Amino acid sequence: MDLLQEIKRRRTFGIISHPDAGKTTLTEKLLLYGGAIQEAGAVKSNKIKKGATSDFMEIERQRGISVATSVLAFIYKDKKINILDTPGHKDFAEDTFRTLTAVDSVIVVIDVAKGVEEQTEKLVEVCRMRNIPMIVFINKLDREGKDAFDLLDEVEQKLGLKVVPLSFPIGMGYDFKGIYNIWEKKLNLFSGDAKQKVSSGIEFTNLDDPELDKKIGKAAAETLREELELIREVYPDFDKEAYLKGALQPVFFGSALNNFGVQELLDCFIEIAPSPQPKMSNIRLVDSKEKKFTGFVFKIHANMDPKHRDRLAFVKIVSGVFKRNTNYLHVKLGKKMKFSSPNAFFAEKKEIVDESFPGDIVGLHDTGNFKIGDTLTEGEILEFKGVPSFSPEHFRYVNNADPMKAKQLSKGLDQLMDEGVAQLFTLDLNGRKVIGTVGALQFEVIQYRLEHEYGAKCSYENVNVHKACWVAPEDKQNEEFKEFKRVKQRYLAKDKKGQLVFLADSAFTVQMTQQKYPTVKLHFVSEFK
Repeated sequence: MDLLQEIKRRRTFGIISHPDAGKTTLTEKLLLYGGAIQEAGAVKSNKIKKGATSDFMEIERQRGISVATSVLAFIYKDKKINILDTPGHKDFAEDTFRTLTAVDSVIVVIDVAKGVEEQTEKLVEVCRMRNIPMIVFINKLDREGKDAFDLLDEVEQKLGLKVVPLSFPIGMGYDFKGIYNIWEKKLNLFSGDAKQKVSSGIEFTNLDDPELDKKIGKAAAETLREELELIREVYPDFDKEAYLKGALQPVFFGSALNNFGVQELLDCFIEIAPSPQPKMSNIRLVDSKEKKFTGFVFKIHANMDPKHRDRLAFVKIVSGVFKRNTNYLHVKLGKKMKFSSPNAFFAEKKEIVDESFPGDIVGLHDTGNFKIGDTLTEGEILEFKGVPSFSPEHFRYVNNADPMKAKQLSKGLDQLMDEGVAQLFTLDLNGRKVIGTVGALQFEVIQYRLEHEYGAKCSYENVNVHKACWVAPEDKQNEEFKEFKRVKQRYLAKDKKGQLVFLADSAFTVQMTQQKYPTVKLHFVSEFK
């Protein structure tokens, strides 16, 4: 196998958006084009009883939302495409931030009626910090929504992006006639009847063709010609270099539910999107073209299959070739491990692979050796940066509701925390356990999964905590730190890695503590240098 060719044909990207903008539906339709599924099941539509392929946890099916990032792979026009579908719900933002450490580019989905929403702003900000190339897909054109030019302005202003439309809608809602593909200079007409199968449009390469007036009506044809003229004057030409640097964002329009405009997006995406990129480690930049294997764990998922209590660590391959049954170094534990059945994914379907290349995601069966952020190499001691834990926003005591099941509860909590669903703090004073989450919905998910996957019941009790601060004293031996520990002992806890954490009850307390003990530094992120 030629490593360079394998790298060239890979595209690994994430799909991000505010909940309900149609992200999971778009994922489904991309799979449809990749021939990975023959028929797509919309997440919400009750007419189609097939659940979406990418939502495989029971709680997701009940609520129609994605709570776990799923990994999907398919081949399209000889390109190997890896999609990381992320949860849009803000309570699961941390999972999404971590997933963004494993992608090379991103598709941002925006609802035509709602425009740019707050969750989109936060996620795009993370992408901009890392200069991740982005393509914008404006979805749901079969419904009434905002004017296309107004939307383009909103994307530029609210998200701070510089856009260039590569397709443009003809009408919208009831008058939606189709899309003109600026990238390929052709027109696709909308029929609206092929929701689950792939349909083909009519091509127009010449806009002055009188046939166009017949097909979409004279008024619509005239408007289209004027709008395209305006686009040429107002927006820059597409520049691939600028896009790859994260300085220019192409925009596509369509309706994922009706399977419209998705193929244009995909065809352009595989041409312009970056193949696997180098990644910074704590000692050097690791290039994807290097011969030696390196990779890192960006997600852990327990119980992918409820019948087997298994945990899978999702590893993004950064460089080299990952081979089955080969010894690799787990850098943090300092021990060699080999994997007899590494999995590649197709939503909940998994298959065992012999070789995986940069950009691919492999699932490794894990008996508790992996934590999020761990690095695997062929022997070099290096660690990839940038998979932090953020300070949670919500805190509750967790109590065992069934004394006979104490063991199951502690095992369940342990595994769910490794997965990054939430963070667990154990109080130094009495050993009570406090769960901290980014959003309130996660408490429900934890309770549900403990009961259904581990047979353990828990109840919650309110605890007055405002922020978890990781404690980093300048000198562990000095009097100030000892006094801090004595005075604050009721509020001190350890996180899962055994790091000292101060559970502050208000922003004022944090401020006063920092003034009173200047050499005891407090951090809101677990990964601090």
